[in-house]
Parts: sequence; C-alpha cells; structure tokens
Amino acid sequence: MPSRTAVALALASFLAASPGVAHALPAQDDVPVPSSPPGTSTSAPPPVETDANDPDLQLEDGATLDEPKVLDIVSVVETQGGEERRSDSNSTITIALQAEVLFPKDSARLTGQAQSRIAAIADEIEQNSPDTVRVFGFTDDLGSYEHGVTLSKNRANAVHQELTNTLQAADITYVVRGYSEDYPIADNATEEGRKQNRRVEVSFPRGQ
Repeated sequence: MPSRTAVALALASFLAASPGVAHALPAQDDVPVPSSPPGTSTSAPPPVETDANDPDLQLEDGATLDEPKVLDIVSVVETQGGEERRSDSNSTITIALQAEVLFPKDSARLTGQAQSRIAAIADEIEQNSPDTVRVFGFTDDLGSYEHGVTLSKNRANAVHQELTNTLQAADITYVVRGYSEDYPIADNATEEGRKQNRRVEVSFPRGQ
C-alpha cells in the first residue's frame, strides 16, 4: 500500500478521437489535441430517460435540451514517489507504471521488480475478466520522436508479453501501441515531469 495517496475527482467529457496520434495532427492553434490515446474514451449510458417536454424542467422559451449523457467520475491515486498511478472510472481501470520501475534507462528489457508489478496487474485483470486489454507505452520529449515511438512500442510489447505469459488467457484481445512523447501527464520542462511521462499504461474494462 502506498504510504500516502493523493486522490483527485475529475469529470471527463469524452469526445470521439480520429485515428492516429496527436503528433500527426496539423500544427494549428485551433486544432484540439486529444487528452487520451484514440480508442480509450468510454461513457456510461444515461441512467434515466429525460422528457424534453416536461414542464417541471422550466426551460426558457425557445431553449431545448441537449442529448443526455453521463460523465464518468474518475478517481486518481498515485503512490508517494509517483512510481504507480491508478485511475478508476465507472467503466475502466487504468494502471500506469513509470518506466524506471520496469526498465533500465533507454531499454525495453524488464527488470526483476517489473515482473512482480506486472503480476499484480495480471491478477486484477483476471478478477475483472475483460475482453480487451490495452497496453500503451509513452516517453518524454527528449531525443527524436521516432526513437520515442520505437522505445515506447518495444516497452509496451515487453509488458504485453509478460502479461500473456502470466495470464495465459486465449480469450483476451490485446491492443498494444507506442505513443512516444504524445499524451503527456506532466510537464516535460522538468525532470520530475519527464519521469512521470516515461510510463507504460495498462487499461481494461471494469468487471460487472
């Protein structure tokens, strides 16, 4: 258990992301960069039907209701040293491990302690019985973008291979990607921020 946790509640609105990664988007100030990798956005269904003609809603004349949606409440817990970051929503569990606890510097070879960390994630995957597991690798912005793509993909592949060796479940589909410096979770201007951005994220649907 972490000695201290920081818990933040955030409402995430989910927008459909086009294929590709943020680095490939046109360099225009008015083009929004997705806040998460493509394919990871989920949304819970509306719990009740809303009647747009209900007089109790007291809409102003001419106003109309937007399409109903439910925004996930996301709980984020991070260990004191930041080695592990966990995000729980109504529908998805995401566990991010810093690269330093998984790999030597600039390497995709798993360390001894990495295996126990990944085994703990595998146990949780088994408990939730998901159909799909996503394994995404990320780097900081040092070095070339192309090198970051290769390194982040190789690291994601290494974690994926360790998960499959541990789970040995033929009914799980894995989505493995390397996103280089795209989708940072901290400021790359400092070493502390770059350390947080060098990570591998494993995400999967929460069990019913």
